Amino acid sequence: MERRLRWQCRRGLLELDLLLLRFVDEQYFTLDADNQQVFQALLKLPDQTLLSWVQGQEIPADEFKNIIINITQ
Repeated sequence: MERRLRWQCRRGLLELDLLLLRFVDEQYFTLDADNQQVFQALLKLPDQTLLSWVQGQEIPADEFKNIIINITQ
């Protein structure tokens, strides 16, 4: 599971790779099952959407707001 999750975090955009991998290493396994599912759903979104959210250029969809805040801290 962890290897697959880390592989999905490798996006091809260095900034996203670093943020997502750090989040998995430091916080993912402390999340409850619901928030883990939200993070897994987040990984299915397009790179440009994720990048605009973590850079604060766009407001994340409601279901992803908390996880984006955690990723960018």
